[in-house]
Amino acid sequence: MTPDPPAHRPGRTEAFWLYGHHPVAAALDNPLRPCRRLLATAPALARLGRLVERPGLVVEQVGPKELARLFPPDVVHQGTALLVGPLPRRPLDSLLAGLGAEALLLVLDRIQDPRNLGAILRSAAALDVAGVILPERHSAPLGAACAKAASGALDIVPICEVANLAQALEALKRADFWVVGLDAHAEPPLESLPFRPRRALVLGSEDKGLRRLVAERCDVRARLEISPRMESLNVAVAAGIALYLLARALPRP
Repeated sequence: MTPDPPAHRPGRTEAFWLYGHHPVAAALDNPLRPCRRLLATAPALARLGRLVERPGLVVEQVGPKELARLFPPDVVHQGTALLVGPLPRRPLDSLLAGLGAEALLLVLDRIQDPRNLGAILRSAAALDVAGVILPERHSAPLGAACAKAASGALDIVPICEVANLAQALEALKRADFWVVGLDAHAEPPLESLPFRPRRALVLGSEDKGLRRLVAERCDVRARLEISPRMESLNVAVAAGIALYLLARALPRP
């Protein structure tokens, strides 16, 4: 029994281990998440409470040493490990059909580090993002490392994986979303943009930023104003700031 390797993206039918109280509790509380086997210490079981009373879930009380053998030494499992399956696919049209007149979406173009992806999902949950759109390929795995960094957000924020991100942006625009690409070389500051009730923020990968075809599909590209002493921000930090501006700080008419 081993957790999924960090560089491997779990397949659509492949099981993997979640660890840590918040990721495990969020997964157990998500009726769409297949939960198969829970290994936990007595204190961890007490913290989870009635969340463990899921039909079909095998629950085993174990000691800390047994859990430690499952994971690398640097993993903070907090006495809990949960064997889960991937969430069912969420079609883009289904995600869009459930949104109201005002909504904020997040589009991530090939984020490579699962810890960055998890941190971004955590910010998205904190700022009531209505959904996150990812490419099916060339993104960090939605596995244990991402779930731990997301602190439960992996099972809170609706996630939609698409085959073609550029086409997905066109679908967003047809649904009256204003698509804003975050680009360090763009002219307008993000906070100078007007408020739009339906808006989608697009972020590129850690090393290359937005791909050309994705950038061309954006309605506007904007930057975060930072000190010239620093060239750029970590993508997860930039995502948190940009989402806050779009969710809370843009002036409303």
